[in-house]
Amino acid sequence: MTILQLEGVSKKFGALTVAEQISFAVGEGEALGIIGPNGAGKSTLFNLITGNIATDSGTIRFCGSDVTRASPMARCLSGMGRTFQIPQPFEKLTVFENLLVAGSFGSRRQEHEVSVRCAEILGDTGLIDKANVPAGGLTLLQRKRLELARALATEPKLLLLDEIAGGLTEEECRSLVATIRAIHAKGIAVIWIEHVLHALNSVVERLLVLHFGKVIGIGKPAEIMDSRAVREIYLGIEI
Repeated sequence: MTILQLEGVSKKFGALTVAEQISFAVGEGEALGIIGPNGAGKSTLFNLITGNIATDSGTIRFCGSDVTRASPMARCLSGMGRTFQIPQPFEKLTVFENLLVAGSFGSRRQEHEVSVRCAEILGDTGLIDKANVPAGGLTLLQRKRLELARALATEPKLLLLDEIAGGLTEEECRSLVATIRAIHAKGIAVIWIEHVLHALNSVVERLLVLHFGKVIGIGKPAEIMDSRAVREIYLGIEI
């Protein structure tokens, strides 16, 4: 069953086209990777999916409903969770308090109703020993884990990850990828923007390639990375 479907989604900022007739679908429990050079429109695409930016044309369907004009909050409540490239936790709150805020506002439930689930998420994301530490004192890896945990606290059916492995060491990246793989194995659909290709390819079933706001390829990772267009545009290799 399809969980997310985009049909002809387009967006311009003045004369600049940042999304042009983008169409693709993601199935329940699927993991889709999105790659493309800087400026390709990847984060803009996430903003269109989550409602942070309004589309000029096209349709976005989530769990069978048209959410094209729905607010970001409405989309979150319907089951979309998202991380951002630069984690911005509530630095003076503890790690656990950060999750309580995300869990309660992301589900419109009281903190006592989400506290047990938030504690479970701390364990799932490797943050249980940091539960009472102020978020401002975390390392980059721990902040990335908290960003992931906060998204999970909203109980998403679809998790959008925006360059969550960026800036990490090789060992830190492997550790975080293992966590993402375990989360995906529980049945949560994932769309992941990433430049660290080996991390991406160890999780996703398909890759989508963006270039100047256009989809230039979508398919199995091996097929996509073998594509002439991808090698010329994304990898900078002349064929």
